Amino acid sequence: MTTQLHGSRVTNDRKARKVLWASLVGTSLESFDFYVFSYLSAFFIGPLFFEPLGVFGGTLSAFLANALGFVARPLGAIVFGHLGDRFGRRAALIITITIMGVATGAIGLLPDYATAGWLGAVLLVGLRLVQGLSLGGEWGGAVLLSTESARPGRRALYAAVPQLGSPVGSIVSAALYLALPVLLSEADLLAWGWRVPFLAAFPLLLVSLWLRYSIDETPIFREVVAEDRRARLPLLQAFRQRPLAMLLATGAALLGIGSYSLMNTYTLNYGVTTLNFDYSQLLLATTIGGLLQLITIPLFGFWAERIGSARVVLIGAIGTLVVAFPIYALLQSASFGILVAMMIIGGILPTLSWAALGGLMTELFAGRFRYAAISFAYAVAAIISGFVPAVTLLLGQASDYAWWHPAVVLAAMSVITAVSAALAIRRTEPIDVL
Repeated sequence: MTTQLHGSRVTNDRKARKVLWASLVGTSLESFDFYVFSYLSAFFIGPLFFEPLGVFGGTLSAFLANALGFVARPLGAIVFGHLGDRFGRRAALIITITIMGVATGAIGLLPDYATAGWLGAVLLVGLRLVQGLSLGGEWGGAVLLSTESARPGRRALYAAVPQLGSPVGSIVSAALYLALPVLLSEADLLAWGWRVPFLAAFPLLLVSLWLRYSIDETPIFREVVAEDRRARLPLLQAFRQRPLAMLLATGAALLGIGSYSLMNTYTLNYGVTTLNFDYSQLLLATTIGGLLQLITIPLFGFWAERIGSARVVLIGAIGTLVVAFPIYALLQSASFGILVAMMIIGGILPTLSWAALGGLMTELFAGRFRYAAISFAYAVAAIISGFVPAVTLLLGQASDYAWWHPAVVLAAMSVITAVSAALAIRRTEPIDVL
């Protein structure tokens, strides 16, 4: 009997690890697709698609186009959250990854302003909205796919691993933008080289689809179906039964998402245009910070198993608040070494909040409406985060680009996440609750 139980656990653990890989590869592809656009908005969208608006107008338009991807997320969260709670996490995720891969690849085929005038910009905005629609349903499903397939004692860790998709996507997209200027002339880069990272989405999509087709539905969703507990309108039920939890989940997610928008989009542009850094140095520093996250995110997941996900999110938010102003003060006259150190310190502390976010949000809601609830809360936080680069740019212009203007934004996000995580500590429950 003991041997049978051990064999069953080994088999279940193997299945859970396979699901974990499928979740991680999917979130990595989604993040790669999304970050490729973010890097493009920092350097190329303005001159390529909004040329008549000038430097400032083109940059602001690029940041706003980037933000539109976040605006579409709540709709994606509603649509795919409903599908995920009604028909299964796996089915919803196959659809989301397909939409994202096709939309990203299509951006690589767009005509720029010099070729087709404003047509390229209109199509670009439309495809960015489609990207946001997909991502609105991807994150919540990937976290649930891995977490609900894990056995007790591994769930906070399994909730953290899909979060690796963000640094993986950031690293791969940054590496491409580092390599392209070395391999191509500036003329070739602006003429066609910028398309390469987008077109890479097509083969990556095939790999992700193969992985997701090969896995099973989560045990918790199967139990929800078996007991006929599926909610007819999952998101509405979440708001009715857990309204405060919806608010806390949104606030808890803000720093983890918003810090990426601030660092990977605004700070890159600010460092090049205002502080006169070489953009390759900034991308390299960002990539080094992302590589470190490949180690820290799983470690923070293990820590969340010991002290609770909400506490880890809280610690990360408080730590980020403490360093927000010092790191931007140092950036004003930084050497490359200080730049890397800033990216590491400014990345590790928000990563605490990011790594444990999936565990916190999963524990706030019952299984019958969990997909819709966490996807929508995450999407609302993403909308706010999507406008962080544009808001920070306007604040910079209003303050004559005073050194502290990005720090104010980072500190504000830290306070909101810290308060939300602190209030969430007593409101979480086991994820087995249907």
